Amino acid sequence: MTLRHRRRLPFGAELVTPGRTRFRLWAPSCKGVTVVIEDADEHVMLREGEGWYEIEVDCLPGVRYRYRVEPLEGEAMLVPDPASRAQDGDVHDASIVVDPKAFLWTHDTWRGRAWCETIIYEVHVGLAGGFAGVQRLLPRLAALGITAIELMPIADFPGSRNWGYDGVLPFAPEASYGTPDELKALVDAAHGHGLMVFLDVVYNHFGPDGNYIGVYADAFFRDDIKTPWGRAIDFRKREVRDYFANNALYWLQEYRFDGLRLDATHSIVPQDWLEELADFLTDAVDAARHVHLVVEHDGNAAHLLGSHHGYDAQWNDDAHHVLHVLLTGETDGYYVDFADAPADKLARCLSEGFVYQGQPSIFRQGLRRGEPSKDLPPTAFVMFLQNHDQIGNRAFGERLSTLVDPAAMEAAYALLMLTPQIPLLFMGEEFGSTQPFLYFTSYPDEALAEAVREGRRGEFADAHGFAEPAVRHTIPDPNDPATFERSRPALESSAEGEVAVARFRRLIATRNEHIVPRIEGARSLGAEAVGPAAVIARWHMGDGSVLTIAVNLGPTEVSIPAHRFNIHGTLVHAVPALDPDDLRDCLPGHATWAVIDGGDMMLPHPTHD
Repeated sequence: MTLRHRRRLPFGAELVTPGRTRFRLWAPSCKGVTVVIEDADEHVMLREGEGWYEIEVDCLPGVRYRYRVEPLEGEAMLVPDPASRAQDGDVHDASIVVDPKAFLWTHDTWRGRAWCETIIYEVHVGLAGGFAGVQRLLPRLAALGITAIELMPIADFPGSRNWGYDGVLPFAPEASYGTPDELKALVDAAHGHGLMVFLDVVYNHFGPDGNYIGVYADAFFRDDIKTPWGRAIDFRKREVRDYFANNALYWLQEYRFDGLRLDATHSIVPQDWLEELADFLTDAVDAARHVHLVVEHDGNAAHLLGSHHGYDAQWNDDAHHVLHVLLTGETDGYYVDFADAPADKLARCLSEGFVYQGQPSIFRQGLRRGEPSKDLPPTAFVMFLQNHDQIGNRAFGERLSTLVDPAAMEAAYALLMLTPQIPLLFMGEEFGSTQPFLYFTSYPDEALAEAVREGRRGEFADAHGFAEPAVRHTIPDPNDPATFERSRPALESSAEGEVAVARFRRLIATRNEHIVPRIEGARSLGAEAVGPAAVIARWHMGDGSVLTIAVNLGPTEVSIPAHRFNIHGTLVHAVPALDPDDLRDCLPGHATWAVIDGGDMMLPHPTHD
């Protein structure tokens, strides 16, 4: 039985024997590279073909090192390893030689869980108290019924406070969160609780501080495409493709993550790398494991999804946006695309996945967005009412708990948890947290901090209520430590929070008893708006039963067409609570009913390996 795990990387610092290390760096823009080992010797690396430099030296785990690169133009400089497994401090500091097999795994027989069982809890590791802090949450999350925690990005970033999307060392866990072994201990403990662990990874850009790759490997980037983060990464290059593909496999093999969420994949050009990556990971990962890949993609890339395409699902921003419009009435920014007939758009999300499947977008000045998705299974879509983006991209980071009638929220949560789509909660949501989630950074460079501060305020210049500079200056300073602390949700429940926790526990238990065992093979039977904020949706489930959900997010009662809602099925959940005999042809305001008709009503609970 294998109790120690290592992904042998074709670059970086790799132990070849317990006391000998191979160093390898792609530096095509250099005339020479030296590995500089702290308190020891320097070693001139040997140049290989295609810009590679390599050397083997006597070197133990724990040794600190840097590369001295000599660019074709400019002065020599010391840089960290772009494949550093750990940093001695921050992103500008020395890298550390790590022995991946020093960690002994306890739950090595874990093989994961089927995708249909997934209920995701997204968590910011820093706000939770680092890797050890997240580990302390595991018993409570498992008891709630969560089956997967998703860590926001942990690649080493400048400073100690960041959302994680400014990472510059993709192989090094953020040092302020803990050591590599503490991260492995978190994953191992989660498996012991029956929880999967997913990792959010960023392959579309690097952060603005601490990325030295352009100094010694200018070919890593391209000049013909500009992004909000600077020069685009050049995925036409084999070395670039292999760098990120190995990173993905590294997290899955060396850290035994159960899946990855790929951030903003629409920014990766050319797009064929995404399919190449999925094929690479499928071939490389033990086939006995359940490993899941999820994309965020503004283009609604339906062609990537489904069992034959490598990616289990996409974050369904369309569903979030239309639900947000229905719950809040807000139509600023990208919500303008969902302002017209939102109930019809919600019906389309429930029946076909995406709203935008090639239609022109008002927000994008008429550009068409999306691909046809109606033939995909409902599990190809991750559905949520809140996540880090949709809260944190607001000027003041307000959660829905501060914006929406609690009765409407309860109806929306029932819809979220009982559809055959895959549900996601954001940390603190289970308590009904009112703590904001703000945008925060900790750039040591004050000039960069000021640029980010002004850039953040500038983002809202055209938003309703922010035209005056004085108003925009009330937006919290991202670099202020207080902004980070204000975003920390209470992770211990209050008496009021326990009411919300009990609600989620009941909803998740209902999902696991009545929905999850029937999801495999489920397909939509259509959905229709029956009021300005009300929809009826139906699915033919895998066991032959029919699931019907009627939801009304508005305050006013609506009539239900008798031919669209079978009041003689088994009522599995109702908000507000009611006796099954009270089902009728009118749906109250702020209500959700879920009924199952036919099939096997005695299906077993799901199990995991």
